[in-house]
Amino acid sequence: MKITSNSIVAIDYTLSNNKTGEVLEKTPTDQVMKFKFGIGELLPLFESNIIGLQKSDNFDFIIPPKDAYGPLDAYAVFDLPMDTFAEDGNINSDMMQVGNKIPLTDKHGNKHVGTIKVIMKDAVTMDFNHPLAGVELRFVGSVTDVIE
Repeated sequence: MKITSNSIVAIDYTLSNNKTGEVLEKTPTDQVMKFKFGIGELLPLFESNIIGLQKSDNFDFIIPPKDAYGPLDAYAVFDLPMDTFAEDGNINSDMMQVGNKIPLTDKHGNKHVGTIKVIMKDAVTMDFNHPLAGVELRFVGSVTDVIE
């Protein structure tokens, strides 16, 4: 059976940064990824690359940043006052580490996750880009099952 809209699909894959070769994600050998195809849960270009495949078919394709998580946005990196991170007047030093991801809510109630890039005396540089923004994604894998 071929992958079509509303198929239940199981795949085994490795996702890597096509430019650097760094492996970003890999399905565990004992656990495939299962999903309902064609309902908008996946990147559109991912779906267009696997539609029509069937059990045991292999795939190897690249998705450019513009069709994945977008380019890096310089305006998504900015400084926030240190007191933004205060809880009951105190800064949690365990939380304030370069590389930590911090969930924040803006004045409109929207939730965002930022990564700490630089810690200064009175401010913190945060990057609110998606972790895969600007990355050319390469998916290599196989279809392990297709169910109607």
